[in-house]
Amino acid sequence: MAHPVDIHVGKRVRHRRWLTGMTQQQLAEHVGIKFQQIQKYETGANRISASRLWNIAEALDVPISFFFEGLEDSAQTADSAPDKPTMPADLMGDKEALDLVRSYYAIPENQRRRLFELARVLSDVA
Repeated sequence: MAHPVDIHVGKRVRHRRWLTGMTQQQLAEHVGIKFQQIQKYETGANRISASRLWNIAEALDVPISFFFEGLEDSAQTADSAPDKPTMPADLMGDKEALDLVRSYYAIPENQRRRLFELARVLSDVA
């Protein structure tokens, strides 16, 4: 069974890879391994050694600490009011959320500001 830290680090690798638009194959080529190994890392099925994590961090242009961000938060349960919706612990680990962010930044800036204000008003009403 995969360790929760390995799963978290794998999700962060996948998250950053998606944000950069890199495929598993491209990341594997940068690191010098097969893409199947990237798949195993991203699911937490295989642990990532320190030196391999270093190579992945370089390929994805992030500090190694990036892969451990939010680890403390995911280990704790969120105490929130029962009538308020809670924010998922790994919001950016969701492909749909990442696609939404990419689409948002593809919108021209003036329209993006209006969309942001509309979203803010709608969330205040909800």
